[in-house]
Amino acid sequence: MARGQGCRRASGAVLGRIADLAIAITLAGCTVGPDYVQPDAPVPAAYKEAWKPGPREKGWAQARPADAIDRGAWWSIYRDPVLDRLERQIDISNQNLKAAEAAYREAEAAVAAARAQFFPTAALNGSATRTRSSGNSAPTAGFSGGITNRFQTQTTASWVPDLWGSVRRQVEGNVANAQASAATLANARLSAQGTLATAYVELRVADELARLLTAEVKAFSQALKITQSQYQGGTTDQSAVAQAQAQLDATRAQLIAVGVTRAQLEHSIAVLIGKPPAELTIAPTDAVLDVPLVPAEVPSALLQRRPDIAAAERDMQAANAQIGVDAAAFYPNVTLSANYGVSSEMLRRLFNTSSRIWSFGSTLAETIFDGGARNAQLERDKAAYDGSVANYRQAVLTAFQQVEDELAAERILAEQAVAQDSAVKAARSAEATINKQYLAGTQAYTAVIVAENTALADAETTLNIRQSRLVASVALIEALGGSWDATQIPNREQIESDVPLNFNPLPPTFPAPVKK
Repeated sequence: MARGQGCRRASGAVLGRIADLAIAITLAGCTVGPDYVQPDAPVPAAYKEAWKPGPREKGWAQARPADAIDRGAWWSIYRDPVLDRLERQIDISNQNLKAAEAAYREAEAAVAAARAQFFPTAALNGSATRTRSSGNSAPTAGFSGGITNRFQTQTTASWVPDLWGSVRRQVEGNVANAQASAATLANARLSAQGTLATAYVELRVADELARLLTAEVKAFSQALKITQSQYQGGTTDQSAVAQAQAQLDATRAQLIAVGVTRAQLEHSIAVLIGKPPAELTIAPTDAVLDVPLVPAEVPSALLQRRPDIAAAERDMQAANAQIGVDAAAFYPNVTLSANYGVSSEMLRRLFNTSSRIWSFGSTLAETIFDGGARNAQLERDKAAYDGSVANYRQAVLTAFQQVEDELAAERILAEQAVAQDSAVKAARSAEATINKQYLAGTQAYTAVIVAENTALADAETTLNIRQSRLVASVALIEALGGSWDATQIPNREQIESDVPLNFNPLPPTFPAPVKK
C-alpha cells in the first residue's frame, strides 16, 4: 500500500468516527423553546354583504357559478384577449416582481446557511518552511546557526453539536421566512395583476366615453348648422347660435381631455409589464367589457386564499422559532475537534508512519454572567412574536373588510346601474320631445341645451358606474386571493433542495456588471 493512500484512509477513519459521534449526539439532543401552534383568528360564518337574490332576481343566482374564474388566470373572467396577453407579461418583465423573487432566493440561501451548522467544518492545510537559527544563540540538540526544514500537512475538523436545538430552531425560522417571502412574492404578483386589470378596464371605459363624446360632437355640429340656418332665415336669434356653438366647443374640449386620461393609463400598463411607455400601444376597440359576477367562497376559505395572510402566518412561526434560539443560549455549548496529518524535516520522510501527528478533544463553554443580555433578547423576541400575532389577526380583519367592501360595491352599484339606465332613457326621451317643440317654435333653444346636457351627463354617469363596477370586480377578485391558494407555498423539502449541500465548493461566480 502506498504511504499516501494509507494516510488518507487513516484520516478518513478518524473523520468517520467524528461523524458517527456527531450523529449520535444530535439524535440525543433536545429542542428547547415553544413549539409553534397557529393562533386563532376572527372568522365570520358568512359574509354580511353577500348578495342574496330577491324573488324577482332568481335568474341572477345562476350567473354566479363556482367555476366562473379560471384559477390559473383569474382575469379570463373578462374574456378579453388583449388583457390576457398583457397579464401574461407580468411575470416576465415586471421589475417589482423580479425584486420580490430575488428576496425569496435570498431567504432560501439563509436556510442553507443555517442548515450548514448541522455539519462539522473541515479544512486541509499544508506548509513548508526553511529556517536558519542564529549562530549566537544557545545551541539546541547540538545545532547552532544551522538551517532546518519543516514540511507538514494536516486535516482539521471541528463541530458544535446541536444539543439544545438552536440550529434546528434557526432552520425552522428561516424556512418560515422563506415561505413568507414566497407568499409575499405571490402577493406582489397578485397586486401587479390587479393594478394592470384596473388600468385596463378604465382604459376601455375611456374608449367608451370617447365614442359617446364623438357621437355627441357630431350631433351638436348638426344642431349648430340647424340653428345657423334658422338664424339666417330669421326664425331664431343670435343667442341660439351662440348657445349651440358653446355646447359644441365644450363637448369637443371634453373629448380631447379623455385622450390625456387614456394616454396615462396606457403608460401605466406599459410600466407594469416592464416596458418603456414608448414601446406599448393599445389600439382603441368598439368592444364593451361585460361586468362579471364574481363568486365569493365561504369566509373560512379566505385564510387559505390570501397570500398576504399566509405571509403573516409564516412570520409568526419564524418569530416563534427565534424564541427557541434564545432559550438555547442559556445552555452550555460543546465543541468537538480533531486533526490528523504528517510532519517531517525531510520531504522524502513526510509520509512515513513515524511522521504522523494527530489530536482530538472537546471543550465545554457556558456563559455564567452577561449582565442580563440573554434575558433581554428572550423578552424582546417574545414581544416580537406577540406583535406578529397581532399583525396576523389584523391582516385577517383587513382581508374580510376588503371583501365585504367589494361585495357591497358589487351589489349596490348593480342597483344603481338599473336606476341610472332608467334615468338615461327618460333624459333621451325628454331631449327628443323638447327638440321637436323647439323646431315647432314652442320652446326656446335654452330648453334644448338643458335637455341635451342632461342627457349627456346621465350617459356619462352610466359609464362612470360601469367603470366603478368593473374596478370593484377586479378589487373583489384580488381581495379573494385571485388564483392563489396556500398549497402553492413551497414546503421545507422544496426550499432546502433548491440550495444543495456542497462539499467541494468551486470558486463563486458573479453576475456581469450592469452597463451604465
